[in-house]
Amino acid sequence: MHAIAIVNAGPDYRLELTEVEVPRPGAGQVLIKVAAAGLNRADLLQARGKYPPPAGASPILGMEVAGVVEAAGVDCTAFSVGDAVCALMSGGGYAEYALAEERCTLPIPAGATPVQAASLPEAYFTVWTNLFDTARLQQGETVLIHGGTSGIGTAAIQLCAAIGCTVLATASGPEKVARCRTLGAAHAIDYATEDFVEAVSRVTGGHGADVILDMVGADYISRNLEAAAIKGRIVNIAFQKGAVAQVNFTPMIQKRLTLAATTLRGRSIAEKGLIRDAVLEQVWPHIAAGRIKPVVDATFALAEAGTAHARMQEGGHIGKIVLTV
Repeated sequence: MHAIAIVNAGPDYRLELTEVEVPRPGAGQVLIKVAAAGLNRADLLQARGKYPPPAGASPILGMEVAGVVEAAGVDCTAFSVGDAVCALMSGGGYAEYALAEERCTLPIPAGATPVQAASLPEAYFTVWTNLFDTARLQQGETVLIHGGTSGIGTAAIQLCAAIGCTVLATASGPEKVARCRTLGAAHAIDYATEDFVEAVSRVTGGHGADVILDMVGADYISRNLEAAAIKGRIVNIAFQKGAVAQVNFTPMIQKRLTLAATTLRGRSIAEKGLIRDAVLEQVWPHIAAGRIKPVVDATFALAEAGTAHARMQEGGHIGKIVLTV
């Protein structure tokens, strides 16, 4: 089968189309004939040699795909050959065929295309486990989403709005700020021209954000403490600006805040399976009803994976970038 290989892993990596063996499903796994694969920032980090895949995972890039079940291993009961599915994986998505654990596989939502479906698993697994499992976000609370036009951001804004939260989002530039509002943000803050701490205080009447989802890090770590409400919960899922910061923790004590950080990729199949069940029950109905719409910025053919990575690296995209196979 065709698959993408990393050549010269590091700052000057290249992605090239190569031929590899079609994987065989083991117990509890399904083999998916891939129609589309979603890109994630973790793919760029792995290609640079900064984010190795977990032990036992495919070295091929790609953590989410959509397609059709080609074969199923023993103990598989939820899906059969020919079923249209999407899945979260630890690796292997940039290929014509990919293995997924059945516990991390979902039916393609009603009305969604394979390209749209490939943009969903990583984003909604991440949003659900961080905002609802870790931060315990409740209906009626105010949530601040940093990176509002990223794949995670566009997913988080829509889901939080759909369940009845007041959503604040940060983005850069008038176009992205407007898109955040279109997706359901009550207030969108242009971080290039506004201090988001001051903006959050102003629009909430001094209350602050009950929950903050951050992938920026660096100076945002301290500023999030200032923007949070009493008993606020802050979750970091990445540190794109840096993981080292000088932080004044006084607001954390004064406000009785909770600061957490999580990753998804290395979790056990059982834990990911529980997240999958929640996403299927709580998120998929919103997609089927049209309350949540997958946001796809651009598509590229599998052989153009390098160009797709460049698009993500530039940072101008809104929503997900998807490879078609």
